[in-house]
Amino acid sequence: MKGSRALLLVALTLFCICRLATGEDCNEFFMDFLQTLLVGTPEELYEGPLGKYNVNEDAKAAMTELKSCIDGLQPMHKAELIKLLVHVLGSQDGA
Repeated sequence: MKGSRALLLVALTLFCICRLATGEDCNEFFMDFLQTLLVGTPEELYEGPLGKYNVNEDAKAAMTELKSCIDGLQPMHKAELIKLLVHVLGSQDGA
């Protein structure tokens, strides 16, 4: 249950950020964020997709915990998420 709450919080946060983003495609932001979340570090999140936003310490702690949960996934499950991301990114390039 804790994991689903964290994912809901992240989804709502991303929705709010995307609504506030000006001049940036929401899908592009989300895919960059997700890619960094899956294979990057928390610091890369703040320097990359979240770099232009003021992320408070509580949100950083939540992101670090979420990243820890993702890193704790079975390798097979993480690989499937990465394959899904590659598929989605590939379909966007062809669109």
